[in-house]
Amino acid sequence: MSDDIKYNLKNQSTWKRGLYMLMFTIFSRIAEVVLFTIVIFQFLFKLLTGDTNERLRKLGQSISTYIYQVLQYLNFNSDYQPYPFGAWPKGEPKPTSTEVVKG
Repeated sequence: MSDDIKYNLKNQSTWKRGLYMLMFTIFSRIAEVVLFTIVIFQFLFKLLTGDTNERLRKLGQSISTYIYQVLQYLNFNSDYQPYPFGAWPKGEPKPTSTEVVKG
């Protein structure tokens, strides 16, 4: 085994990130269940009232942004650690420095 591989296998920061990745995967799955519940409630609300619920839309957007942030972290596209280590997202996701912004 080469020295580079041995070094990489012993690198504590990589193992630490792996544990964070596992934790964020669990958090994102919980967030997906909550988001699915919001989708159902929003549909029922629209069905019964003819309009959507503004508070549910904002909550759905923030959960969607949170899931996006988690996926960016899991794919190594971002080093930003989402909630509970970072702030809870508000609004739409903001591009990270590694993302390509088309415009």
